[in-house]
Amino acid sequence: MARKAEVTLEFQQYINQPPASPTDLYKQACSNDDVTIDTWLKTWVGNIKTNREKFGSFKDRGVGKLFGSNELKPAIVAGSGPSLAYNSDQLKDRNGIPLISCLHNFHHFVDKDIPVDYWVSLDAGDVTLEEIWEGGKNTPDFYREKTKDQKLVCFIGSSPKLLDYWGGEVYFFNAPVPSDEYRKQCDEIEPFYTYLSTGGNVLGAAVYFAKGVLGANPIAFVGADFCFSYEKKFHGWDSKYDKNVGKVLKVFDIFGMPVFSWQSYLNFKCFFEYVAMKVPGLYVNCSEGGTLGAHLEGNIRHITQMELQEFLNMYRMHRLIEGQCKQPEILEQKILY
Repeated sequence: MARKAEVTLEFQQYINQPPASPTDLYKQACSNDDVTIDTWLKTWVGNIKTNREKFGSFKDRGVGKLFGSNELKPAIVAGSGPSLAYNSDQLKDRNGIPLISCLHNFHHFVDKDIPVDYWVSLDAGDVTLEEIWEGGKNTPDFYREKTKDQKLVCFIGSSPKLLDYWGGEVYFFNAPVPSDEYRKQCDEIEPFYTYLSTGGNVLGAAVYFAKGVLGANPIAFVGADFCFSYEKKFHGWDSKYDKNVGKVLKVFDIFGMPVFSWQSYLNFKCFFEYVAMKVPGLYVNCSEGGTLGAHLEGNIRHITQMELQEFLNMYRMHRLIEGQCKQPEILEQKILY
């Protein structure tokens, strides 16, 4: 099956291995680490100090409190790619499967009345605050009110302004930053070693949280495009990135179609492909667009490409014969298969 468009799009054939080895994928994913650390170290440490002063011990509010709470069950993780505009409405009815979303989607899911179990934030800049309402239909105060019954999973170095805005529960994690200076300064504030490996992006934190902390399997992706749409939109709503895409690369999506992406997002894609190849589990890309798992030669077999509706149907097929089970005295001709 494939996404419906002006022409019918079919998923590419599967290939057993990507052109690059897992080691090369990981090197590509980490290629911007030094620049990121040099740019953000001071901000991270300053935010950690401020957040520690406000909330007290991170371990008392750590994500470890949620350990194993979704063991042996599936989970859906949502990035903020343009494909959300196509299929996110289907997430309203998901048979109790938890939805773990990047915080940038807050306004999108709130406006659509789609419940989210956990919101995840990684970035340390104040931009994370405005992203809550950017592209939304309502005011910042409206969305602030909506945070009161929500659960936020966030990096200890998150912007204090974001945490001042948030009215709901907060759970903290640390990030395994490859820097001795970062670890040294963190330990001086509080030794806190509950890590989420992120690959440098918030969706990476969401996946690690779902799999490593909650214990979920399989992991289904939505909104995991890592590229612009065919209409050159970067999110599932109008955003500032649509007007000037800047320096881009031409890559190929899961249908074999050329699309534009940024170097940083190509790195993120490589990280998830590395994870899918090295970490035991089932990984299903239900974005119905984008580049996750895609190469010019085909889609890697380690990430199953599937329509979101098809994935959800796997967990609700039993509904077809619900009447026979609950009222066996009534003749009903439906059978499961």
